[in-house]
Formats: sequence, C-alpha cells, structure tokens
Amino acid sequence: MRHHEHKRSVNLEARRLLRDHTPRISVIIPARNAEATIIPTLDSIFAQDYQGPIEVIIADGSETTAMAELVRRSHPSVKLIPNPEKSLVPGANAAFRAATGDFMARCDAHTTLPPGYLSRAMETLERTGAANVGGRQLAVGATPFERTVAIAMTTPLGAGDARHRLGGKEEASETAYLGVFSRETLEEMGGGYANLASNEDYEFNYRLRKRGKIVWFDPELVVNYRPRNTFWTLARQYFNYGRGKSAVVIKHPGSVRPRQLAAPGLLLGLAAGAALALIGFPWPLAALLLAYVLTLAAGAAVVGFRRRDPAAALLPLVLATMHLSWGIGFFIPPPPPIFRAFLKLRTSLKRNK
Repeated sequence: MRHHEHKRSVNLEARRLLRDHTPRISVIIPARNAEATIIPTLDSIFAQDYQGPIEVIIADGSETTAMAELVRRSHPSVKLIPNPEKSLVPGANAAFRAATGDFMARCDAHTTLPPGYLSRAMETLERTGAANVGGRQLAVGATPFERTVAIAMTTPLGAGDARHRLGGKEEASETAYLGVFSRETLEEMGGGYANLASNEDYEFNYRLRKRGKIVWFDPELVVNYRPRNTFWTLARQYFNYGRGKSAVVIKHPGSVRPRQLAAPGLLLGLAAGAALALIGFPWPLAALLLAYVLTLAAGAAVVGFRRRDPAAALLPLVLATMHLSWGIGFFIPPPPPIFRAFLKLRTSLKRNK
C-alpha cells in the first residue's frame, strides 16, 4: 500500500510542477582540476533539448584557477562556487544549497549527457513515480589506457553485476548512476549527501529505499564517462571507492551486497596466504595467486577477442589495480569528522603563522 501511495503522491507533485510551469533544473557538478574534461561536459548540458530553464552550478575544488578561467571564458552563465574541502560530497552539498531549481540533476566532470537526457529523466520521474531516476554509465576512453579502463568497467570482472555499468531492463533498482530528483526529495533527505569519501549516491539511494521510495533505473539514460588516464589516478579513485563503501557498510550493515565483498575477500585471502608462507606453507598463497592471474588473463583474452581491441592486453594489470585498491580502501575507512576538522584547523593555523 505504501508503494502505491508514494507513487501517486510523487506523480501528483510532478504533474503540479509541469502544469503550473516548466520546472527549472539545477545541474550539479562537483569538479576538481577538470580542465581536460569540463568543457565537453558543459557543452553537452547546454545542448539539451529540455524546454525549461537550466542552471549549472560547479563546486570548484581545484588547486589552481585554470578550470574556473576556462569555464568563465566558454560558458559565462555557469555559477562557480568554491569548494574549500576539495572533495566530492562537500562540493555537491554546497552546490545543492546554492541551487534554485525545482529539480536537481547530478553530473560528473568526466561525463557528457546525450541531448535528450534531462527531458527523458523528467518524463521518467512522472511516469514511474520514482523519487530518483538514473541510468547507465558508459565508459568511453580517448587514450589506449583509458580504453582499457573502459573495458574493465564494462565487464563482470570489473563491475560485478552492477546494472549501472553493464545495463539491464528498466525497473526499480537499488541504485542508479548520477540521479535526477526533486527539491522536495532533496530536502526530505536532509538537503544533501551523507559525509562520505565516496559511494554517497548509493547511500543516498539506500536511505530513499528504506523510506519506501522508488529508485528507478532507466537504461535509456546513457551517460558517456571518460575514465582516469593513469594507474595512479585509477588506484586513488578505487581506493576512495573502497573507503566510501566501508563507511556505508558501517553505517548501514544491511546495504552490503555479495559483489561488494569480492575485493576485500581477495585481499584477506592474500594476507592469509602470505602469513602461511611466512611459517613455511607457501602453497595456499601460490595457488591463490595462480588462480587470480589465470582468471584475469583468461578474462582479458575473451574480452579482447570479442571486442577486437588491443587495449585489452593491459586489462589484467588494470583489473588488479582496481581490485586491490578497492580492497585496501575498504579496510581503511575515512577518519571520523571530528578528526578531519582537527587536521583542517591545524593546517589553517600553520598557514597563518
């Protein structure tokens, strides 16, 4: 009963907004040092076929002014706000607070939106009664390394069974990529994301579902995503993913899924094997390493053959970087907010000396 009542109430709200006026959409972009990708992102937003007003807000956490200057020259209507904490969640939340739209559309500085994205998202919100709708992240690389990462992100060895990476049918889902939701939904959820290193969208959607609301996956909402371009940036990204997931599991133990334990399980197996090797039993570690390497090599061979892309040759190293970085991050959760506040204050005092 609750499901149907929620669906009806959300549809009524969307219909009221559409009847009274064409809703204003605020596109929220937390960005840091994104000079290489931000212009295609903005171009794709301003090329939308949505008939209502669109405002774009970038929360800028960059170390230099290069990205801001580039944005001001190319798209002067974009609202740039500072993100002194430099990380994604504080930036997104600051942009939410600065937004004036009836609806919020999350966007990433590494993505481009297809022309009908916002129109389709609004139609899907009204049609389904969902509180949040999102779609599929389609990784597209421009360099050989980026292409390898894109392949890894769109195979089960790199994405598990994540529908927002692999695709699937349109239906209610546990999460969806990025997300479009009303101001009413945002305010009901406390005005923004939980303070996490990453995985903030999954946690947001988990809380929505716990309230009996619908998160909707629409495979027609395909967003092109440009992957990281070095091993170091990829490792840092997946380390933060692992840390964010760890924080979500601590906060919501019921949210964990089997696929999310694969990388931590691998790391535990390697640690146990290493401990056994130290006391004279090297075979378990050797067997685990051999099985892992053969799995990655076989997966790379199959994917390379199917996709006819020589970039797949680097796939084992890229997958191992993703798995191990994610697993390490999972076991090193972010420090509590009070500790981060102390470090920030200490740094500020040192600078002012």
